Amino acid sequence: MSANMQLMRRPQTTPGPLAGGCVGTIGTFDGVHVGHGRILDRVRDEAAARGLPSVVMTFEPTPREFFSAGEPPARLTRFREKYAEIRRRGIDWFYCPPFDTTMERLAPDEFIDRLLVNVLHVRHLVVGDDFVFGRKRAGTVAVLERAGAERGFSVEQVGSILDGSQRVSSTAIRRALAAGDLTAATALLGRCYSMTGRVVDGRKLGKQLGFPTANVSLNRRASPIAGIFAVRVDGLGPTLRKGVASVGTRPTIDGIEPLLEVHLFDFDRDIYGEYIRVEFVQKLRDEVRFPDLDALTAQMHVDAAEARNILGC
Repeated sequence: MSANMQLMRRPQTTPGPLAGGCVGTIGTFDGVHVGHGRILDRVRDEAAARGLPSVVMTFEPTPREFFSAGEPPARLTRFREKYAEIRRRGIDWFYCPPFDTTMERLAPDEFIDRLLVNVLHVRHLVVGDDFVFGRKRAGTVAVLERAGAERGFSVEQVGSILDGSQRVSSTAIRRALAAGDLTAATALLGRCYSMTGRVVDGRKLGKQLGFPTANVSLNRRASPIAGIFAVRVDGLGPTLRKGVASVGTRPTIDGIEPLLEVHLFDFDRDIYGEYIRVEFVQKLRDEVRFPDLDALTAQMHVDAAEARNILGC
C-alpha cells in the first residue's frame, strides 16, 4: 500500500514530484472491481519499472452523474471509499478534478494537452479497452496513440476480465447487487461489497425494540443495495464485528430518507461519531412494511437468528 497517496483536486501547476513524468490511467473506477484492479496493478508495476510515480485520474462528480437529468446509476463507491481502495493498490497520486461544464467542453486534443501533458507530464498511459474521453466522447485509444506519438508518451490498452461469459464491469455489479446476488457481486469486486460512513444519532427506535442500531447516512443520490443483510463491520477494534443490517427507508415507520442501520451482535458501546465500514455478506430479505411494531420486532428476531447462523456466531 502507498501509505501517503497524494490527492490533487485543482492543481494550477505540475506538482514537483511529477515534473519528470509519470505512469497514469484515467477512468471512473466506480467500485474499484477486479477489472480496475488489473489496470491499477499495471500502472503501479510499470511506474516502478520506469522509476516514475503512478497516477490515477478520475472525476468528481462522475461524468454520468453530471450528465444525468434525473437519477444517475447508483454509485458503488463514494469519493472516500474509492480513494481508500485505490490507495490500497499502492498508487502514488490520485488526481480528481471536478467534472464541470469546462471539462465537458474539452475536445480530445485539449483534454490531452491541458491535463495529461501540462499537468501530469504523462510518459505512459494505461487504459481499459472501452475507454473514451473528451467532448461528445470523441476521444478514443487511437486518438491517444496518435497524440502520444507526437507528444512523447506511450499508450497501453488492458483487456477486460470475463467472469464466465460476463464482462466484469460496474454495471454488472449494480445488477448483481440490485438482484441481491452478493455471491456474484463479490466475485466481480474481488471482495465483499461494503459501505462506509460515520455513525450518526438516530431516533433510537431500535433500542426501544431491543435492537440498538448504529445509523450511517448513505451520502449517495441512489443506493445500489437495499434490504436486510448479514454483515461484518470494520473500524470498531482489531477484529470485525458481526451483525445484521438494514438498507432502506424504514417503511413501517413512514421513513423517507434511505439509511444504513446496523445491529451489532454481543456489543454494547457508544460509537456515535465513529467511522465504520460495513461488509455485506448475504442478503436475508427485501425491506417490507409491517402492520405494526410488534410484527417488525418479531421479524427482527428472525433476521438476527438467520444472520448469526450465516456468520457462525
